[in-house]
Amino acid sequence: MTMPLQTPVSFVDVLIIGAGPAGLMCGNALAIAGGIEVKIIDQRPSKTSVGHADGLQPRTIEVLQSYGLAERLLYEGNHMYMCAYYNPSQSGGIEFTTRVPDVSIPTARYPFKIALHQGAIEDAFLDSMAQHNLKVDRPVKPLAIELSRDQEELRSLSSYPIKVTLAHLDAATDADKLEVVYAKYVVGADGAHSWVRKAFGITMDGDQTNYVWGVVDMVPDTNFPDIRNKAAIHSMNGSLMIIPRESEKVRLYVQLSEKDIVDATTGRVSKSKSSPENILEVRIKPFHVHYMSTFVSCEGCKENTSSLPYISSVRHRTVDDIHDRTACCCQFFGRDRVFIAGDACHTHSPKAGQGMNASMNDTHNLAWKITQVLRGWANPSILRTYESERRKFAQDLIDFDKRFAALFSGKPRTSADQDGISHEEFFKAYRTAGGFTSGMNIHYSPSVIVNPKHQSCAETLVVGQRMLPQVFVRAADARPVEIHDLLPADTRFKILIFLGSMDEESRLVDINALADQLSSPTGFLRKYSTDGQASSFMFDLITIVAGRKENFNYLTVPQIFRPHWSKVLLDDTDVTGNKGGGGYKRFGISSESVTLVIVRPDGYIGMVAPADALGDVHEYFASFLLPCHRS
Repeated sequence: MTMPLQTPVSFVDVLIIGAGPAGLMCGNALAIAGGIEVKIIDQRPSKTSVGHADGLQPRTIEVLQSYGLAERLLYEGNHMYMCAYYNPSQSGGIEFTTRVPDVSIPTARYPFKIALHQGAIEDAFLDSMAQHNLKVDRPVKPLAIELSRDQEELRSLSSYPIKVTLAHLDAATDADKLEVVYAKYVVGADGAHSWVRKAFGITMDGDQTNYVWGVVDMVPDTNFPDIRNKAAIHSMNGSLMIIPRESEKVRLYVQLSEKDIVDATTGRVSKSKSSPENILEVRIKPFHVHYMSTFVSCEGCKENTSSLPYISSVRHRTVDDIHDRTACCCQFFGRDRVFIAGDACHTHSPKAGQGMNASMNDTHNLAWKITQVLRGWANPSILRTYESERRKFAQDLIDFDKRFAALFSGKPRTSADQDGISHEEFFKAYRTAGGFTSGMNIHYSPSVIVNPKHQSCAETLVVGQRMLPQVFVRAADARPVEIHDLLPADTRFKILIFLGSMDEESRLVDINALADQLSSPTGFLRKYSTDGQASSFMFDLITIVAGRKENFNYLTVPQIFRPHWSKVLLDDTDVTGNKGGGGYKRFGISSESVTLVIVRPDGYIGMVAPADALGDVHEYFASFLLPCHRS
């Protein structure tokens, strides 16, 4: 490739290729962290406006809340609390079977899912990034990538071993078209046909299902009673899933056969056959006694309100694009410096509502690790936990998706066909997987950042899983606070110190002795702190006491455990008696001893330990953090 003599050259810490949900999550997290040079590019000329993915799972809502983004999306999106099930009736139509909570995990802070188009979710990221002076460069396409083979350069955190040549597709002249970027790290979040993945020869392993589905967004006029609930409908004419979206819109996932949409003479998708109107006409049969047509008005709708009745276009380009997508999984980690995330490394059908959620959680897992390595606070080996943690999740997701797609797309069992899929079989599979699909029960395996050695001292705070939500009361002013709201995704480890009861004098002696140990310059709080303080850019201390708001004096807590008056909490109810209380019991923590709960920057529990195992806590951090050298 011949370069113009004046080709612009820039140097960045992280180059993100792709500005879909995975890329924007990564860019936003790095921008919020601060002090990191980030460049994010996308070859599309404009951002996503409508369509694409449409749902946020409960765990993803928690993650977005940790970045300060959940409130906006909670306001804009539709909340799905219930799921209705319909099955074939004796008359050949469908009949109501049952209606149950869509989220059945009792520990969910948000016991519902949010339905909202991907464009609105991306807008929240873009606005947040803009506040931190980061924007997407578009339309920009990567042309070439070179990774240094010099081992010393690859080991050095001050080097920029990746050279990427970019093309600005809207450049006015050839001289302005090319740009060269040197990066310390590259994140390929560029979708299922990932250029980054292909450039490094990373293979996708898996297979493709043979189920054909159409997707229709519409504002319906219907007498179907569950049109504002999520609904899974099995009929003798195929299956249908209803997702009620923001405003008055509804998304239909419609099972099709190839004859419904393929032109027999060309073997390709027929535009006329695959139109929204035709799909509705062909597949309106499952409703039988119900009718569904386009709505005559659209008050509050943000899309196409000038052209009612409104139906958006079906998502399709080729037959393969509307088949359940290839179920694949590939290596996340590329040569210590290049990562891929989201659809670039795992693809699956959209009906379980996992694609966008899995993608964003990939880079949520990665961003804090890159940040700590770039700052010189963590050993680069920590980056390898990205693959070990997210690859297992991706494979589990694909395995579930195959089972779910087969169940949902299969013929239902009837009196005439006992070999079909029964409602009980489908319902059991979906409910059993609820902890997984909601994101609540994602469990990272033991590693340098997941140490379950002392799990017994906090039995229900499972090491490797997310920190559970719980309301406590601030000791200083009796204000109820949700512990999740004190765990922002700010790259710091949160040290939750459950001091237990402080009523007995003998306990105060032990607590003060622990304070002296933690205050030592060789203790982990100061050893890995950039400024020598216990609460710092690396650690945030939160103390939780088993005490009563009426008589507890928070100033009796040793200074190291109360870096700020707002950081001392009580396991008590609020003044109404309706919120809080019972946290120690719920978490399986004794109020007669001190327990440390280490929450990673991404909200997952890295370790729990009793105070008399402080040496193990030191070893935990020593296994991946680098001592700070202060001048």
